[in-house]
Amino acid sequence: MSAPPDIPAVQTVDLSRVYGSMVALSSLNLTINRGDLFGFIGSNGAGKTTTLRILATFLTPSSGRAEVLGYDVVRDADRVRHLIGYMPDFFGVYKDMEVTEYLDFFGACYKIPTAQREKTVADVLELVGLSEKKGSLIGSLSRGMQQRLGLARVLIHDPQLLLLDEPASGLDPRARIEMMAILQELQRMGKTIIISSHILSELQTLCNRCCIIERGKLIYSGPIKGAQTQLADVRAFWVRVGSPLVTARDLLAARPETYSVEVTDDRLKVVLANSSSDPSYIPETLVNAGVRLLEFREDEIGLEEVFLRVTKGETQ
Repeated sequence: MSAPPDIPAVQTVDLSRVYGSMVALSSLNLTINRGDLFGFIGSNGAGKTTTLRILATFLTPSSGRAEVLGYDVVRDADRVRHLIGYMPDFFGVYKDMEVTEYLDFFGACYKIPTAQREKTVADVLELVGLSEKKGSLIGSLSRGMQQRLGLARVLIHDPQLLLLDEPASGLDPRARIEMMAILQELQRMGKTIIISSHILSELQTLCNRCCIIERGKLIYSGPIKGAQTQLADVRAFWVRVGSPLVTARDLLAARPETYSVEVTDDRLKVVLANSSSDPSYIPETLVNAGVRLLEFREDEIGLEEVFLRVTKGETQ
């Protein structure tokens, strides 16, 4: 039975996990909405895999609790396992099995009726773009195809929540693009997806929400755009004019609201002294001085730069 629509896909409350003297997770409070394509961001050792393994019921919390679609991952572990599909960063495959045999085996593990399994296997292979490889030995598949097969395996029982730990790890650019397109299609189908990845530029365009953790502690959770605006302590703007750049540079550099002005090719990059300042002084200053303004736009700070600014590179 599906959970009520107002129940989040994932909710953690003061979730902690300790290994001896090492704190892998420290009072993690996280809410992930249903239908999110959620980016889980952090350095190696930040606690990402530990969190995913707790949500997948492979680890028990040291304290606190975690719920998947309203079910406690400890008390209701069996129910949770039928609601999730977990794909670890490294997973084993039976290289001497055919693709369809491999998926049929896991379909049987989930007690999908024999009469239904053939269609289910065909459907997931089509979804991940491996229909033409259904009779191939797994060992003959490329790394990218094996990753897609791993995704097909976690989809075999039609889970509502996907937990993907570095699904694009080791893939070439084309294979990564194909994998990301599949994830976007799964989101359109209504799946909730949590994806851990070090390729932040891809998460920036792929995900609608994200969190950043370091040393087991939550630094940020919310919209991708929110991370860029709330956590970035610097605002910069690009300016292009129809007059000599030196003239515009000197005018803007003289303003107290300006931290710095740099000439870059045919444009100026203006950094504000205070990120909360009103940037409208930039066009006003130039227009009032008779400078023709051709371009004025904010420099969008990438997720990678935000991550570098708000983390210290510390590991457990």
